[in-house]
Amino acid sequence: MSAPTSRQSTCVAIDGRALLIEGPPGTGKSSLALALLDRGAMLVGDDAVMLEIEATRLVARPHPNTRGLLEVRNLGLLPFPCIEAAPVALVLVLDTEAPRYIEEAERIGIDGIELPLVRLWPAGGSLALKAELALRRYGLSQ
Repeated sequence: MSAPTSRQSTCVAIDGRALLIEGPPGTGKSSLALALLDRGAMLVGDDAVMLEIEATRLVARPHPNTRGLLEVRNLGLLPFPCIEAAPVALVLVLDTEAPRYIEEAERIGIDGIELPLVRLWPAGGSLALKAELALRRYGLSQ
């Protein structure tokens, strides 16, 4: 087990697998997380998460400063139930230059662990559904 590190990322868990949502400010990371929560995901953390290596997996945990809080635009920081830990299965980047389609996920190394990375156009429709499909198709298995 490694010492936890903080990462600027929003994170939800779907069926026990963590999805890190990243991108520039204002691209809709928290809004995507809210839509995924509405579809049954569980909050791990918003805007910052703690990451640590357990065995060969990167595990996301709530950041102590924002545990159980999600920024809902126009409403502020609202409390939500959150889970204490989930293995990271996919990094999702909201990117205005995202490719129209991909044949395979990119790769990113975080704290020495290689993870699949998928870029999604933030203004595209059905973003929550696309995030779920990306996790299903490209995410690491449990």
